[in-house]
Amino acid sequence: MHADELGAVPVLMYHQIVKDPRSVYDRKPSDFRAELERLAEEDYVPVTAAAYSTGKIDIPAGRHPVVLTFDDSTDSQFALGKDGRPAPDSAVGILLDVAKRHPAFRPTATLFVNGDPFPATGTKKALRWLHAHGFEVGNHTLDHANLRDISAGQAQHQIAAGQRVVTRSTPGAKVTSLALPFGVQPNPPELDLKGGADGVRYAYDGAYLVGAGPAPSPYATSFDPVGIPRIRSAGAHGQDAQFGSAHWLDELRDGAVKRYTSDGDPDRISYPKSGPARPAKEFRDRTRPY
Repeated sequence: MHADELGAVPVLMYHQIVKDPRSVYDRKPSDFRAELERLAEEDYVPVTAAAYSTGKIDIPAGRHPVVLTFDDSTDSQFALGKDGRPAPDSAVGILLDVAKRHPAFRPTATLFVNGDPFPATGTKKALRWLHAHGFEVGNHTLDHANLRDISAGQAQHQIAAGQRVVTRSTPGAKVTSLALPFGVQPNPPELDLKGGADGVRYAYDGAYLVGAGPAPSPYATSFDPVGIPRIRSAGAHGQDAQFGSAHWLDELRDGAVKRYTSDGDPDRISYPKSGPARPAKEFRDRTRPY
């Protein structure tokens, strides 16, 4: 089965949102806003990484899921002002503003955090605000470690300690998503989903790569939670633009890659009877061919 037969999902990856980008991973606030506006106009609805990787995609019929992910827990992504509201030029502030003007565009995202997240606001205050307002807080390891360069035990320590940062700061929060630093998997790769260290056990529904293309439907046989591809947010021109979001959103819009489209029922999987697409066997009791 090809990855796009049940419809592909763009899982977009962001880092710094700054006026003066210093790397291909940074985006200007104006570019970030323009990308969100495009997504809203093209009938995308944001869902969390947790919702995507578990197939719990509850969006209106005819609309398409998009996963907005942020790595490294920087102040440019989220910071609370003195009024207790997100800074208007932060990623979360811009997302909330775009959603306010596009009511169908759900203001949610997954923020993958390291050991000292959102220092301008403070770890506990920031993570509790995000959790309370419908954002997913995921794990990006304690020290942004390259998990392939360290032992299996050290890799589990980095993942478990990163999870502890979230759960200690945010009672009731459950960490089920991991973004792999540098997109590098541990050895063996399955340690990115299940393991433990220092009295902390973890079990994740999805581990996210750096990647360069859309992710398959979570119901497809090609879906692999050990390494889920993401698309770097990037404009139509510039370094490696063919791997960036502008390129892939064009491909999805124009039909070169089939988009995942909701039938409006999160408990049912619809697919064309005449086509080659078939969901993975564990989902077949929820299918409705048409």
